[in-house]
Amino acid sequence: MSKKPKNFSVSRRKFIKDGAALGVGVTALTGVGTSESSAAPQGRIRWDHVADVVIVGAGASGLPAAIMARDQGASAIVVEENHDIGGHAILSGGNVPLGGGTSVQKKYGIEDSADQVYLDHTNHANPQMRWSDRDLVRAWADENVATFEFLIENGVQFNDAKPGLFNGGSVPRLVVTKVYSDDLSETINGSPGSGLTRALEKSAKAKGAQFLLRHKMTKIIRENPTSGRVLGITARAENKDVNIQARRGLILCTGGHTSNVEFRRMFDPRLTEEYQVAGEPWSRQTGDGEMLAMGIGAALWATSNQPNDGGRAVMKTRHIGCRYGYINLKWNPRSPMFPLAGASGLTVRSFQNVILVNQVGQRFWNEVDESYAFRHAALGTNGNLGKDGKANGGGPIWAIFDSDAVMREQWDPNPPNVDLNGFFFVADTLSELAGKIKNPYQRVPMPGHALEQTVAKYNSYVDMGKDPDFSKPAPMYKIQKPPFYAAWSTPILHDTLTGLRINTKCQVIDTHGQVIPGLYAAGETAGGFALHGLPRVTVFGRIAGREATRAHS
Repeated sequence: MSKKPKNFSVSRRKFIKDGAALGVGVTALTGVGTSESSAAPQGRIRWDHVADVVIVGAGASGLPAAIMARDQGASAIVVEENHDIGGHAILSGGNVPLGGGTSVQKKYGIEDSADQVYLDHTNHANPQMRWSDRDLVRAWADENVATFEFLIENGVQFNDAKPGLFNGGSVPRLVVTKVYSDDLSETINGSPGSGLTRALEKSAKAKGAQFLLRHKMTKIIRENPTSGRVLGITARAENKDVNIQARRGLILCTGGHTSNVEFRRMFDPRLTEEYQVAGEPWSRQTGDGEMLAMGIGAALWATSNQPNDGGRAVMKTRHIGCRYGYINLKWNPRSPMFPLAGASGLTVRSFQNVILVNQVGQRFWNEVDESYAFRHAALGTNGNLGKDGKANGGGPIWAIFDSDAVMREQWDPNPPNVDLNGFFFVADTLSELAGKIKNPYQRVPMPGHALEQTVAKYNSYVDMGKDPDFSKPAPMYKIQKPPFYAAWSTPILHDTLTGLRINTKCQVIDTHGQVIPGLYAAGETAGGFALHGLPRVTVFGRIAGREATRAHS
């Protein structure tokens, strides 16, 4: 039996005294989810599962949290809504730029320190770093070495290579995890991130962590709607509600909010429904953790990180003609998720081989530009005057090219490389091509004459050797040889760069600046530090698991 929290209310003491002892089957006060008001009536529930620490989300923050809990003798349950573990991380490139003097840095004679890690990640000249909560960055920097060695101790294997520079760092820190296996049913898409997640999963299970898959959290249970200790969660599994008690701490590692259209539009109103998210259809960032925590009083933090032009919130796609074309993720036709992904996409080697047009067939920017200027142009009005009540959202972006471009790029413009269900079209004339373009996000028909005029003007720029409209460097190739093609090239969303406010112990903070007892957050669920990828989420996952276990121990 766990000890009673110090801040037990009188009513709760009396409630427990009059009822049962803490444990399986004990009754408790209900919490509130986003579908319930703060004045929801208090009811009585029974715990179906009990653990010292409950972690929601089995990705690159949830798995280290579970291992840390077990290492310190606490019981741990990991709740995951997907049918398997890994989250976004299993599809990642496996880049782990942790420094400060790791064993691999020492192996190659690289000098580093926690202080230098901190300075590199608070550099005001780096637009990705300048907005971060310095206290969180300091805590992260101090834990780099311990987390790196923790990964190795728990079976993560890295490619045997000298660390490289990454993300503006002044010291080589980047190492890459090995792909876990050749079996795509294990790795999902054959990405190096599988080497991190599968190894941590194996270690967590060996150490006794319990996993509840296909369990979707629907409620955070707190003593009172906006006060008192967090007691556990309700999850939905097989059309039933399951109540899971967290005796010491609940850790939210649910990922971010980029898949939630209304949530992401709080930070950028332009991000309407046409923008897909890296990791989909395997893992979705629904914002559940943030919304449920906000429902019991949690605050968001460092929200300026999300729309600033320094991170990877919005990315130009590299794989065209498919719905999910994130620059670093190309879906393998042998992946078990491929029937949902629909196509691999045509990987663009040079954007000199295409022009990019908006939904009304007009060019809008220099196609070879990779900067945020391109992304802002893509998210602009793009020919939509807003008179239909749909002024926000740039609408679809289409790559237009001809058969000569297909030869230069060595593409095979057929399934499984392209998705013929609204994301790739072919025709013998440009006017016919425009007429064929039908897509759920194409709000207006593309005028055939507009696309013809756009291509004719661009072809004249090739003759001129310059682009007077958008300064594309020396336009090289005319679009003139049929058949002609239109391939989905709409930018895609990736990182969640803000989230719940946490302190250096990963405790969630409410809107009054106070700790919510028993609630922790890590990974992309947590805000304050807009660092891309695995180094942030693994470190804070490990911290959260340690600190939640220490609570009331």
